[in-house]
Amino acid sequence: MSAATQGLRAHVRASVLALVAVVSLLATGVAARADGPTTVAAVVPGPAASTDPVIAWNQALIGILSTPGAQPATIHATRNLAILHAAIYDAVDSIERTSRPYEISITAPRRADPTAAAAAAGYAVLSSLYPNQQEAIGGEFQSLLAQVPNGYHKYEGVRTGEAVADALLALRADDGSALPQPVFTPGTQPGDYQLTPPAFAQPVFTQWPLVRPFALQKASQFRPPPPPALTSKAYAAAFAEVKSLGAVNSTTRTPDETQIATFWNPPIWIAWNNIAETAALAHHNTLMQNARLFALLNITFADSVISFYDAKYTYAFWRPVTAIRAADTGNPALVGDPSWTPLVNTAQDPSYPGAHATISFAAASVLGSFFGSDNFKFSATSSALPGVTRSFTSFSAAANEASLSRIYAGQHFRTDEDAGQKLGGQVASFVLGKLLLPLNAKQS
Repeated sequence: MSAATQGLRAHVRASVLALVAVVSLLATGVAARADGPTTVAAVVPGPAASTDPVIAWNQALIGILSTPGAQPATIHATRNLAILHAAIYDAVDSIERTSRPYEISITAPRRADPTAAAAAAGYAVLSSLYPNQQEAIGGEFQSLLAQVPNGYHKYEGVRTGEAVADALLALRADDGSALPQPVFTPGTQPGDYQLTPPAFAQPVFTQWPLVRPFALQKASQFRPPPPPALTSKAYAAAFAEVKSLGAVNSTTRTPDETQIATFWNPPIWIAWNNIAETAALAHHNTLMQNARLFALLNITFADSVISFYDAKYTYAFWRPVTAIRAADTGNPALVGDPSWTPLVNTAQDPSYPGAHATISFAAASVLGSFFGSDNFKFSATSSALPGVTRSFTSFSAAANEASLSRIYAGQHFRTDEDAGQKLGGQVASFVLGKLLLPLNAKQS
């Protein structure tokens, strides 16, 4: 561990204890002031942010991730979401002791307050990962701690949360996420991934297959088989579909399908964390239930991303915009269009498998398993279409729509989405069978 990292963690530990003291003074009126802590726009409290620390910190991190420049460009957001929620879960479970820990279990007094532990764990993780957001994160921490009456139980809870977070951060410090990104060299054969318009920039997260998974044994554990041959009927059908439905000037895509393409375009892990919050609030989850739910969800997301980048850079399959503009693959069923343009600018990575499909089916699997049923009526909104609400009767219905959105957007072939759906389900099934199980449950 570097001296800089040690210094940062020491600062976080000191900050935790200092904030506890400040909150205690404010609660007793000794240091009461009319003006509260200043916050910045990066942290946007969401539903129930003042009562449940799991959802409060989830919304705080979503706010950071939604702020341009706040998230390091070479660190995938799902890694930090997984670290945050794994730390909160292990902190709460160290006190509740109802389930198996993720990685860190410390001996905490039974009287230690789990809300204080969750608040401190979230604060310690986010302060370490986002030191430039310290003021806003500290304000959220003060608000959460103010809910807990002062006393021994509060201080022990804070110490538990801070100790767990510090240990988990140390565990992930050398996980490969800081490795330099290898430069990608495009191939020269039909089907090989090429840099895509309009920027023709290097693809992103080329180092991510080397990141140590949170639960999987290795990145390639569920690697899908290769994409279909360019001369196959399956490829010809997928080619024709996205060429027709995904063009910016498509005459076959319906207005609703156009809305779907735009609605699901923002980061898909944020969309599903918001859906999970809606479900958690509707089911009146306890603190421990929320800690377990969001840890399972985001650990699954983190390993799904590692898995799909392993496959993307293993097969390096071209995107529809490249394929349709070229089309000369030896398949007489294909008719190209050198001026074809997708509805949405193409994401900067290979096409196979689809990220939205992987994440969405992973999410639907985790949520359906956790709540005991796939059926759940809910509505969702999107930052890409303010004021638009879409409604669903099940988690899988939303996952299917999110997957199809990438065809309508001109981003993916259906074969990409089919492979992603299977991959997301496999990762979720593995995580659900191995991690955070009740003490009396058997691993699968």
